[in-house]
Amino acid sequence: MATRPLFSRPPPPWLPHPHASNTTALFPPPLPPISHIVFLAESQHCGLPGLHSIPYSEDLELKLGEEVVQSSRILLRKRGFANMALAGTSKVVLGCIAFGIFWVMAVFPTVPFMPVGRTAGSLLGAMLMVLFRVISPEDAYAAIDLPIIGLLFGTMVVSIFLERADMFKYLGNLLSWKSRGSKDLLFRVCIVSAFASALFTNDTCCVVLTEFILKVARQNNLPPQPFLLALATSSNIGSAATPIGNPQNLVIAVESGISFGQFLLGVFPAMIVGVLTNAAILLLYFWKYLSVEKDQEGGQPAGPEVVADDEVTSHRFTPARMSHVSSLNPDDVDCISEPIIRSNSVSTSVNENLRSRSVNSEADIQLAIKSLRASSMSHEMVEVSTVPDRRDEGASSRKFTRTASQQRSVIIEDLPPSPDDKGEKEKEAEVAEKRWKILVWKTAVYLITLGMLIALLMGLNMSWTAITAALVLLALDFTDAQACLEKVSYSLLIFFCGMFITVDGFNKTGIPNTLWELVEPYSRIDSARGVALLAVVILILSNVASNVPTVLLLGTRVAASAAAISHGSERKAWLILAWVSTVAGNLTLLGSAANLIVCEQARRAQFFGYNLTFWSHLRFGVPSTIIVTAIGLLIVISY
Repeated sequence: MATRPLFSRPPPPWLPHPHASNTTALFPPPLPPISHIVFLAESQHCGLPGLHSIPYSEDLELKLGEEVVQSSRILLRKRGFANMALAGTSKVVLGCIAFGIFWVMAVFPTVPFMPVGRTAGSLLGAMLMVLFRVISPEDAYAAIDLPIIGLLFGTMVVSIFLERADMFKYLGNLLSWKSRGSKDLLFRVCIVSAFASALFTNDTCCVVLTEFILKVARQNNLPPQPFLLALATSSNIGSAATPIGNPQNLVIAVESGISFGQFLLGVFPAMIVGVLTNAAILLLYFWKYLSVEKDQEGGQPAGPEVVADDEVTSHRFTPARMSHVSSLNPDDVDCISEPIIRSNSVSTSVNENLRSRSVNSEADIQLAIKSLRASSMSHEMVEVSTVPDRRDEGASSRKFTRTASQQRSVIIEDLPPSPDDKGEKEKEAEVAEKRWKILVWKTAVYLITLGMLIALLMGLNMSWTAITAALVLLALDFTDAQACLEKVSYSLLIFFCGMFITVDGFNKTGIPNTLWELVEPYSRIDSARGVALLAVVILILSNVASNVPTVLLLGTRVAASAAAISHGSERKAWLILAWVSTVAGNLTLLGSAANLIVCEQARRAQFFGYNLTFWSHLRFGVPSTIIVTAIGLLIVISY
């Protein structure tokens, strides 16, 4: 494609003379019916400063449309036309050094020579771009995409409130509710994690659900590996369905201008098929592991594990069928809130047990008695005896009953009215009021989140919608917002700022565009071979340079190439980029932050630790990623 000045031939008749002083004359009504923006702003011609050369072909047309009217400065970066040629040698070398340091710190955050982490590495790359004069300080600040930062911040705050409102606890309970075996549990993990990631981001889903899933697997003598892989891979696939599912989708939604609803319609069907396909591959790959109990494999029975009731529903199951326990075993007394008092016979040891439990009031004793009465109603009562009063301790007469089947004694209340009954009733009223307030608060959180999703589906500005929902939740909390805001991952926001500057500086070297010009003729999305080659490029770059930098480097170039085909192809190109760059995270353990979160959370889990290795992930990740990507592409390109 040759390059020559824009006005080397006479301008179209609907344009004014190039030396016209009034720039508003550029926009006479009605506007010409032209479909693509290739107009270069900062033009000395037409009264604007600084026109240079742009690629030209006979079908190149100018559009004076909404973007030109809104601003006299059209950033060619938005369409991938900036920096078409290589910069100077020194600028290219220094820019590559700065980007190389950023890449090493992003992919290997704990390198021995500089173990400062991803966030500091991102800022270091940005600083070097400015110090090396690859990018000016003003352009560095302009490179930070504030709408993306705002959208990321808003979704983080909303996720924090949803976690406080026990949303993820309910999702965890859904995993084990009436489960019919290990294969059913694996399928549930895939479905629940996929939909949760689409709404609450894949990273948040993995942080909250990893340890819970690990405990359920350990409790029921199942190998943790298939369930951890199901969580990581399904979270990545599910997050592709919405713009708020993962960071790269946030970038794509903001840069492309695709609405939330259009994005959902374009990728959601592929996500559903992809999750089901991934679940089927998991079942086939781990069929033998899921068909044999862990204790049978090792030849030794697994010891009992006590899991708190608020963390996991108490149940046990075999690979064929899960049996449910409707009430807790008496040995699991720590799993309930009311104290339970037990003794082996009718003796004075009962009184000693009461002293050791530090019961401070008659109401506490009554609660204990009621709990034991409820647990012993199915047993036959055969013997009753009375214990003398102990007036010095303020205790009343008590009766004891012993069951013939278990030879155990329990306490049955025979207490006169206590003077503290009125105070206890007030306490009960306060507890009831507190529970009511918590219920109202949780309902408000869910309704506000639902309203945010509806607003996004209606096409409202995504970043301000998320920020508004976050601020409403902070206001309705009626407490100091500092505690909630401290949970926001500011390190991730700073990482994004540094990455925007670093990637923009690398673009200014001209290297990405030069490499893209070599690949672009063979990767157009109007042919099956072109789509396949583009998918391979995205898969490789997403695992080498990470998915978000890949989207920043390729996004505008892929869209510009597709726009030359047709207007509808541009949106399709963005959706292809969103799907492939997200599913590419399943290829290797290092391909996605969600994978690393699952790996680290599982390794650090107390009493339930499991090491998910790089190779164990790779053996499943490669075939799953290739198959799911291919099937999803067929659906996305048909949209």
